[in-house]
Amino acid sequence: MTDLAEHAPAEPTSTAIGSGISPDRADIIRKEGRLLTHEELTEALRTAGFDRYHIHHPFHKMMNAGELTKTQLRAWALNRFCYQDAIPKKDAIILAKSNDPEFRRKWIERIVDHDGNDEKGLDGGIERWLKLVDDLELDLDMVRSRKYALPATRYAVGAYLDLVSSSSLLVAVASSLTELFSPIAIGERVPAMLARYDYIKEETLSYFTPRLKQAPRDADHALDLVLNWADTPDKQADAVEALLAKCNLLWAQLDALYFAYVSPGLVPPGAFVQPDEV
Repeated sequence: MTDLAEHAPAEPTSTAIGSGISPDRADIIRKEGRLLTHEELTEALRTAGFDRYHIHHPFHKMMNAGELTKTQLRAWALNRFCYQDAIPKKDAIILAKSNDPEFRRKWIERIVDHDGNDEKGLDGGIERWLKLVDDLELDLDMVRSRKYALPATRYAVGAYLDLVSSSSLLVAVASSLTELFSPIAIGERVPAMLARYDYIKEETLSYFTPRLKQAPRDADHALDLVLNWADTPDKQADAVEALLAKCNLLWAQLDALYFAYVSPGLVPPGAFVQPDEV
């Protein structure tokens, strides 16, 4: 298994130009018109994706530093459920795009990982996320309804499903490559939350433990597909753009949480708010 950490720079590495906007790797690939080797494309994906991954977001950094209130953590868990609940739907869309039975047999593992398998007695990731929600003393029906999530959260999740639905199989698969960096986020988040929030227990975070194995497995598979399918410079650029689009959707969700629950603290009408804050 690839050691993901060794590929991750400690901080974003894009070099600022002109107005401070970093060069877009996809645009560079298109402009040069040269087919990258598998090694070069892998590095382009890893670097571009890590630079934009949401572990650099202030809300994520506050979480790891133990600076979030219980209300803010509850808001994160409730809103993140919308995204978790959409993952198997996204994978079902990808599944339906392929005519290859071998691909479908492999990709369907992702759906089982999140939906579970009653016959085998396996809880899925969605149920484990609801364990986190329950331990944070949120009403499960309220969370499942998704009605109290931020409008921007629901919009971002819908945009992700639209991206996968309207794109080629290559782009849809490439958009899942944020899993290259998921173990880094989990490796930071779990010990930090256990150390800094006394109401968080190991079983509260049971969602994350299986993901340390599932995410690298899925990322390796998706990366191998992208490397083989992206056989022109334009397709390689499409793959990088798909990964960046997914990073932007994850970042936008944390932007919305920060704006509503940190600063300036403007919660939209109808979104989750603690009873004592009404």
